[in-house]
This record gives sequence, C-alpha cells and structure tokens, in this order.
Amino acid sequence: MKKSNYNLPFAVLIILAFTSCDNNNNKNKMTTAGSSQTTKTGIKKTDWGEHDGKKVYLYTLVNNKGTEVKITNYGGIVTSFISADNSGNKSNIVMGFDSFKPYLQSPPYFGALIGRYGNRIGDARFTLNGVTYKLAANNGKNHLHGGLKGFDKVVWDASTSPDGTSSLTLKYLSKDGEEGYPGNLNITVQYSLSDEDELKIEYNAETDKATPVNLTNHSYFNLSGDVSNTILNHSLVIDADKYTPVDTSLIPTGELKSVKGTPFDFTTVEKIGSRISQVTGGYDHNWVLNKKGNELQKIATLSDSLSGRKLEVFTTEPGLQFYTGNFLDGTIKTSAGKPINKNTALCLETQHFPDSPNKPDFPSTILQPGQKYHTVTVYKLSVNK
Repeated sequence: MKKSNYNLPFAVLIILAFTSCDNNNNKNKMTTAGSSQTTKTGIKKTDWGEHDGKKVYLYTLVNNKGTEVKITNYGGIVTSFISADNSGNKSNIVMGFDSFKPYLQSPPYFGALIGRYGNRIGDARFTLNGVTYKLAANNGKNHLHGGLKGFDKVVWDASTSPDGTSSLTLKYLSKDGEEGYPGNLNITVQYSLSDEDELKIEYNAETDKATPVNLTNHSYFNLSGDVSNTILNHSLVIDADKYTPVDTSLIPTGELKSVKGTPFDFTTVEKIGSRISQVTGGYDHNWVLNKKGNELQKIATLSDSLSGRKLEVFTTEPGLQFYTGNFLDGTIKTSAGKPINKNTALCLETQHFPDSPNKPDFPSTILQPGQKYHTVTVYKLSVNK
C-alpha cells in the first residue's frame, strides 16, 4: 500500500511537487541534437532570413534516435539529414548549406521541392484541351523543374504539428499563369520524421483548371557523409525492368526500353561506377518502376560500405529519376569549404515521367478540377553494422 505524504513537512512537499512536475515535463520533451534547447513537438524553429518580403525559417526535426532533418520554408529545402554511421559518428548525408544566403546563388536544386512540373518538358511547351501553353525555356530549348522561379525559389507558408510528432506542413498557392502554367494550384507538402529514421514526404494539390502536376524532392545524397568520397562505390538496386531512353537534350524519345543487357540494369545489386562510363554524360534517366497500382512500394535501395548506411526508397509514383551529379564541377562548396565535384552526390527523384504532357502514351500528369493530387515518398535510413 502506498504511503501518504500528508505527514511530511510542508517544505518537503514543495520539493516533491516541483520534482514531480519536472519529471513529467521531461517525459514529453525531445532534445534537439546539437542544442541545449528542448521542444515538445520534436521541432525547433530558427529565424533564417527574409526573401520576397517574407520570413524564412529553418525547422529542425528530431526523432528519439537523435537523427536530425533540417528543412527551410524557402523552397521546402531539406538542408541536412544528419545520422549516425556504423561507428556511431554523425554526419550529413545530403548536400546543403548551414546558412540561407548560399541558396540565393541558385545551387542546382539542392534538397528542394520541385514543381509545378519536376523534370523536363520538351521545347518548353505543351497542348492541353486545344490550347498551347508556352513555358520558360530554362534548360536549353526545354523547360526544367518548373521554370525560372519554380517552387524551389518561393517562400512557403509553414506550420508544425500540434500532436507532438516531428512533422512540418508547407503550403503554397501557385497562381494561374505562374511560369506559364494554367490554373490556380493549391499545394500542401508534409515532411515527417519517424523514430524508425523514415523521412516521409506527402504531396497534395488541387486546381481550378486542368494543369500538369509532377511534384518531387531533389535531395542529393552521399551516404558516406563526406563529399571527399564519390558515390561511384555506392551500391544500388532499382525495381524496374524498363527505362525511358532520351535524346541529346535529355527528353524521352517515348520508348519504354528493357534494361536487360544494358548499363541501366539495376534489378540486382550493382556498383554505380561499374558501368557509368558506358552512359554518355552519366546517369540522368527515368526508370519505369515495377509498380502494382498506386500503393506505397519499395522501389530502390542505396547502400554505402564505408559508412554502413542503407537508404530504402518507397513511393506511390510510377517513375524514378536517378541522377549521378553529372553537372557538379567543384565550383559549389559545402559550408565547410569542400568542393562538390562531379559524382560526389546522387539524386533518387520519385516522379511521373519527363515530358508526359507531350507523350500521350506515358502515365498522365494532368490534374483536373475536382480531382485531388496525392503522392507519397519515404526515404528510410538504416545502418548495417
């Protein structure tokens, strides 16, 4: 039987009361890695600057393992993904910067949300319902990643989850005619970090006029956590029997070609560097995933023997753009001053296929009024010890 405290001196009761309250509060708090501050929601918010007259913030999501993902509402950019390797040492596995200013120099979409259309649209135009829409030609004669000022260069409205989870919700209204696209498009993107080291990205959108929509995240990964190491020794599996060949400007020809007997075959574990020399310019192609409907499915696994890290990719999308950082040339440096050279980072961008608005045989990317755009992608990190 529990003894009563009523006979204890009043001063002792006061001490017990404060101690009890403190213990209860500690149970509900998560300590942000690298900081003495604590937060009940698992999210720390930091002032980061201002752009287009709007405040820019950096949000730090932390789970119970101490894994940390930092995201800014400028471009919805994942600036860092810090985790432990097989020796317990923590490092950042994505390309990004410690401050806001470098992002205004237009790095190649590091960690950003991409839209209204991720990837390329040929000749920067498409025809929809008898109307031809002209888009910005910002990649040679083609349109790339939403145009001159895509979703990666705008300030999103941000809110954190009130239920104690490490979750960040971003919202943006892309107005009719923005970058040449038809329709007012309302977009909501939610980032969530689970205690199983899963970074979940959930995309939702609605429009008042038919429009192409193809949203993705453009994080550049190096699982070793050090850009002194290339990604050519990373191993990769992609659950895809076909890919979409491209022309010299990287626009799909419209063919779905078998990967069998080609350097595009990642149906079994392959070192990225083992056959990359056979691909002109390196990998920057769309894989046609072996999907069974629209359910969330594991479609790729990336691993690094140096750190022991493994990254599994799950998505509801039909395609995956695998890009080996072919245009990185060392002119961009990390916040620590290390050059980011060719093949020192890679992207695994879940998506619909490039140039789908001009390829009627590809899965449609047209969102109609009254329809709801909804896709989910999960990057799950683990360590092989």
